[in-house]
Amino acid sequence: MYDPSMRVLTVLELLQARESVTGAELARVLEVSPRTVQRYIARLQDLGIPVEGKRGVGGAYCLKPGFRLPPLMFTGDEALSLALGLRALHLLGLGALAPAAHAAGAKLARTLPHALREMVEALEGAVQLDSSPWVVSTDAALLSELLGAVHGAQTVEFRYVSPQSSALTRRVDVYRALHLDGRWYAVGRCHLRNALRSFRLDRMGKLCVLNVTFAAPHDFDALAYLRSTLPPEAPTAPVSVWLDAPPETLQGRVSVWFTQISAEAGGTRLRCTRDDLGSFAAFLLGLDCDFRVDGPPELLDVFERLGARCAARSRSSVSSA
Repeated sequence: MYDPSMRVLTVLELLQARESVTGAELARVLEVSPRTVQRYIARLQDLGIPVEGKRGVGGAYCLKPGFRLPPLMFTGDEALSLALGLRALHLLGLGALAPAAHAAGAKLARTLPHALREMVEALEGAVQLDSSPWVVSTDAALLSELLGAVHGAQTVEFRYVSPQSSALTRRVDVYRALHLDGRWYAVGRCHLRNALRSFRLDRMGKLCVLNVTFAAPHDFDALAYLRSTLPPEAPTAPVSVWLDAPPETLQGRVSVWFTQISAEAGGTRLRCTRDDLGSFAAFLLGLDCDFRVDGPPELLDVFERLGARCAARSRSSVSSA
């Protein structure tokens, strides 16, 4: 997703942010080999950028003193917003943009006055952001191409795989792309169904932007549409259950819809509201891990009834043997 030309620009931004950077550091940040870093340095020099230093595998590089791109000006709130936003990309499943985010962070730091830069770094260092295990990783290049198609109102074609069907080629007029509960979605008119549909980006592949345009409906609310396709929420009981399994081991096994999940005491605290406690009890039994029901009492009653049924079934099986 990250093409060589963008990596070359990232090298330039890192060199501008520091007095010198070793080849090993550049290779680590860019996730390439040291020899590839040497090619990027050579490319900058070919473009007339005054990069000085040793080209060897262990060499350090720096820009000629006095060489700087014109700075931008940000307020304190603007700078903090940008810094935290760059760090939060992984919360949107866009961890592949880490090299670009690192370069943008270096550019941001370079534009700030010394006092403001220290304040932003102090505030940024005091914040920890933890990505939920339910956030689905998304192809950033595919998202970028899709957003371009949305902006240009161009029809897209892609291969789509869902649990209900094998891979199909879909042609869609995408009105909006959005992020909801850990996943990216595209919403628009599906030519195959001739109706509004939503598609998960992590199930899309071989995206092609066609030279065909469409007129998107005015003020289309993709979020409202997507939420309207979810099962209606008719809760009658708040549920609180502790599961003897860490959150990361439950990924893909526990729905995130209308559910709060957090790490607790070496396991997972699950809070939700459900109108069908019988189905929820069966779901808990199917997780194949120990659990403790802290509420509601009605859910405990359901387990008592299920236990009685299991015991009766067991006695019946033994007597008929």
